[in-house]
Amino acid sequence: QLQLVESGGGLVKPGESLRLSCAASSCTLSTYAIGWFRQAPGKEREAVSCISKSADIRNYADSVKGRFTISRDNSKNTVYLQMNNLKPEDTGVYYCAKARTPYYSNNPPLRISEYNYWGQGTQVTVSS
Repeated sequence: QLQLVESGGGLVKPGESLRLSCAASSCTLSTYAIGWFRQAPGKEREAVSCISKSADIRNYADSVKGRFTISRDNSKNTVYLQMNNLKPEDTGVYYCAKARTPYYSNNPPLRISEYNYWGQGTQVTVSS
């Protein structure tokens, strides 16, 4: 069964950077669109970014455009989220997930409902 494992979170100061990784075991990610999501304390989970299987389509939430970059290395079965100029409002648990149907492989939606096989998450805390 597919398992996604997020890593790379941590405690950083405003303006600093982190790179999150989403790795898969027992299944190749190369045929799926993958999304990154986050959940802040007391708030609902929200979509952050998503990437098509060939990485030619990348979508971002307005709140992270220009600061975050999603990428993938299918040879390493890993998807990344480079986060620059982090802000306190970026604090939360970050999750990756696979698009629930191959229909979205080339046109990934930025909607939580279209993803499944969630990882356990990695904590990102931005604080001075």
